[in-house]
Amino acid sequence: MQKQASNVDRQPRMQSAAADLRIAVLSDTHSLLRESVLPHLRGVAHILHAGDVGDASILDTLREFAPVTAIRGNIDRSGPCALLPETEMLMVGAVTIYMIHSVADLDIEPAAAGVQIVVSGHSHKPALEERRGVTYLNPGSVGPRRFKLPVSMAMLRVSGENFRAEFLTLEG
Repeated sequence: MQKQASNVDRQPRMQSAAADLRIAVLSDTHSLLRESVLPHLRGVAHILHAGDVGDASILDTLREFAPVTAIRGNIDRSGPCALLPETEMLMVGAVTIYMIHSVADLDIEPAAAGVQIVVSGHSHKPALEERRGVTYLNPGSVGPRRFKLPVSMAMLRVSGENFRAEFLTLEG
C-alpha cells in the first residue's frame, strides 16, 4: 500500500471543550449506511468515520446530524472519497484523537505524539484496548455484515481530559 505523507505534524483540529461531549464513531460503511445507525446520531457533537466510506453521499447524510471527520480507507481509492486524508488528528475537549484506517499502518508513536485515543477500522471487529497508556478503539462496522461479526459502532463520551467508550450493537 502506498503511503501518503502524514498530516500529524499540523495542529489538531479543535472541538469545543464543553462538558460530556458525545462523539459517534463509525467505520467501514462500504457504501451502506444502515437506518439503524441514524437514531444514535441525534444529539452527538461530532461524528468520526474511520474509513472505507465507499460512497461520499454517506458523509453528506452524516453531516445532517453533526460535523464529520472522515478518513480514507482501502476501498476509497477512486471518486470523491479518494480525496479524504489517510490520517487525521483532532482534539475533542482536552483529548487528542488520531484516526487511521488500519492500525497495522500506524505511522506515529501515539504516546510520544500526545495521543490519548487511536481510532481505526478495517477489521470490522469491535475492539477496545489500552497499550502503553493509549486507548485503541475500533468501532467495528456499520456496513455490510462480514462473517459472523456484529454490526456495531461506538459512542465516545468526552469530558475535558476524561473519556470513555461504549459499543452499540445494531440490528442488521
